[in-house]
Amino acid sequence: MRQNITGGSPYEPILGFSRAVRIGNVVHLSGTGPVGADHEDAAGQTRRIFAIAAEALAKAGTSFEHVVRTRLYLTHVEDWEAIGRVHGEFFSQIRPASTMVVVARLLNPAWRIEIEMEAVIPDSTTGN
Repeated sequence: MRQNITGGSPYEPILGFSRAVRIGNVVHLSGTGPVGADHEDAAGQTRRIFAIAAEALAKAGTSFEHVVRTRLYLTHVEDWEAIGRVHGEFFSQIRPASTMVVVARLLNPAWRIEIEMEAVIPDSTTGN
């Protein structure tokens, strides 16, 4: 069964996307930018993304503990360590597979980071 999770963006129906989609026990979180944190530094923008992601994951019935993959898109290579440290604040024990890529630009030119996540919710009967 498919569950589309909204983030409340007015662009979701126009562009045809969801903040997250849950299919069975798998949750795919769309690329998430630091909406509302345009003037923050890279670490602040990353923390904003994690706040948005936490809300979407909760709506899908999960949390960061079930994230198995992250993809981080940076616009400034020099931000990698600050962004990585925030990522580590949330995932130092969980340690999902992760990719960090430097891109020329994101949708909003003020954004220094965008993150995608995937989570797999364990089956309550088997723990797998």
